[in-house]
Amino acid sequence: MVSLTFAEVSRPHQEFIQNTLNAFEQQLHPSSKEDAELVTRAMFSVRNQAVRMRNYSPFNQILTCQIQDVRLAEVTINFPRKQISCSCPQAKMCRHQLAVIFKLSQYFLSLQDWATKWRSKKTIPLQSLAANRSPENWQRMVDEVMNYTFKDNRPIEGFLIASFMDNSRLKLQRQRPFEREWQDLFDLFIEVAMLKRLYTHSIQTKMPLEGNYFGYYLDNTFTRMWQAMNELSNTKRLFAAEPFIDALQENIRAIALMEKGSPHHRLTFYVKFWMELLNDPKRATKELALLESMSDLQSDIDLTTVKIVHYLLLDAKTAFEQALEEMTLLNIEAYIEIAQFALIHGYALYAEDILKKALPLLPLFIQENLSPVRRQKFTRLLHTLYAQVPLSETDEMTLYAAFGKYGIDSFSDYLLRNERYYDWVALHQLYPSSISYLDQCGLKDVIASAPEAALPLYHFYAVDEIKQKSRQNYKQAVRIWRSMKSAAKKSGKLDYFAAYMEAVQQQYKRLRALQEEINKSNLLI
Repeated sequence: MVSLTFAEVSRPHQEFIQNTLNAFEQQLHPSSKEDAELVTRAMFSVRNQAVRMRNYSPFNQILTCQIQDVRLAEVTINFPRKQISCSCPQAKMCRHQLAVIFKLSQYFLSLQDWATKWRSKKTIPLQSLAANRSPENWQRMVDEVMNYTFKDNRPIEGFLIASFMDNSRLKLQRQRPFEREWQDLFDLFIEVAMLKRLYTHSIQTKMPLEGNYFGYYLDNTFTRMWQAMNELSNTKRLFAAEPFIDALQENIRAIALMEKGSPHHRLTFYVKFWMELLNDPKRATKELALLESMSDLQSDIDLTTVKIVHYLLLDAKTAFEQALEEMTLLNIEAYIEIAQFALIHGYALYAEDILKKALPLLPLFIQENLSPVRRQKFTRLLHTLYAQVPLSETDEMTLYAAFGKYGIDSFSDYLLRNERYYDWVALHQLYPSSISYLDQCGLKDVIASAPEAALPLYHFYAVDEIKQKSRQNYKQAVRIWRSMKSAAKKSGKLDYFAAYMEAVQQQYKRLRALQEEINKSNLLI
């Protein structure tokens, strides 16, 4: 190992050190007592010469430092991989890592100036806001933390959203009330307020909220929300909590009626809250009156689909029927979403009306308006929903025709339930797949009830394997014929199968490998 000073190590890695310091600055909030203490103790370690270089390898560019603390801690920086880690038990960033970064940074910037600038951003301590419990103070706490998180007013890369929001949540969770009866409400309040701030930031900075990273964040956020909401719904609500519920209601409405950004998720969010937490007639009446008074609303969610939730809750049949007349290809998915919640929460007649009204629009919507990547999942949802409402045979055929190739499994299930085994076979000849997929769609049920119906299907898939002209495919064809022989035996048609195999041998007599596989398979009777 070459003996170098901190200054000599710092010089070639200034960019990484500066970026890491910026990342710490982004995550540490001066109004948080814990973050302020972390910075103070890291600065103390540097000033008191508690940070020492243990070794540095110029070849590997890996720096190891020891920090004299209550317990000796060891920080390792891998400069090529841009990684920093510490031996202490703290999961993420710690004062030891920050102390090493401070130590390396002091050779190209003033630590005192950095600390002064960082502390100047401090406003009202979060602890004092938490101590005076009110919805306004809880909202100010969220605004304080989120304003610092989004202080640059720039779009955030998708892969950073979850990290930034988790860090903000951690700071707010430190102010969580000690009383058990307030904790779930606090958790729900800050999740909703943070989500609202994220949507607002995305609109202000034209940041797209889509893709797997945002979906991952939303899934986790909704899981936490639903858990807190479930706890609140199953416990007696405190009278003192009503102002907080009012503030929640306002934030929920604001999110739902935002200008743009993942409308499907926002509508789900709104409907679930009203169906499970806010479902009070007086509250719903006031909310509906407010929605009815809105005009010139600029939102990617149709206001009618928001109001129909309250028609359900208030049993306003006439208004509900009028709202159904406004269903189009552009908003049909929102109506389907509401029908799903209606079935879950006991509004079966309303759900039936929505689903039957949607039925004529489904063929065009699925095949032209819905993106191909979503069609199979959406048709499965429809199959589940429509199975819960009474349909005529004509309606059922309209539904499954609308599914097309994306609803083969659903249509297969319908045909089996109605014992239409020959139609089941015809369907799978029309939309070829694989034997394993046939098993998933109920081939065993067909064999059990009408084995003779499956014989043409086995022939179809065996011939398809032969066309591939490889020994592996020939072996698969033989396996299919074995299943065909079993079905023929069960249906009393072994003579037919024997004649069939002779015809196959004659037709493909030039395929020597196929003939060898047939001869050693014991298929010939």
